[in-house]
Amino acid sequence: MIAAVHGHALGAGLQLTLGADIRIVSPDARLGVFEVLWGLIPDMTGTQLLPDLIGRDKAKELTFTGRIVTGREAVDIGLATRVADDPRAEALAMAREIAQRSPDAVRAAKRLLDLAGRADLATGFAAELAEIGRLISSPNQVEAVAARLEQREPRFVDP
Repeated sequence: MIAAVHGHALGAGLQLTLGADIRIVSPDARLGVFEVLWGLIPDMTGTQLLPDLIGRDKAKELTFTGRIVTGREAVDIGLATRVADDPRAEALAMAREIAQRSPDAVRAAKRLLDLAGRADLATGFAAELAEIGRLISSPNQVEAVAARLEQREPRFVDP
């Protein structure tokens, strides 16, 4: 999932973006953990996902103060992936690019990257081994290699 953020993403709006795999923001977007200003705490897994993205100390600072950051600062601290003048157009272009890749490889990579840091290394390495075992010589992997060697667009099958 790719989030395109322009305008404000405060409180629950920011927490919705935390669920995205990639966040593209406009330079003047305003993002913040706003709940403390209302005597509340972030919910919707905001307290769980935010420290993974920006570090525990920055997550505490934003959560305890309610400070709002611009899109540019959001990228600088790891809250957003990149800045674009037109986040929606950038997100759609990226989605088209990802859609041209093997759906099997993209899904496997997403599963592994989502597991990283949430399981011990032995579990992560075992998961990598299992995923690569499923991918090697699969129809979509063979098509990826053939398309590159033949310098053509791949034709993947997505059941």
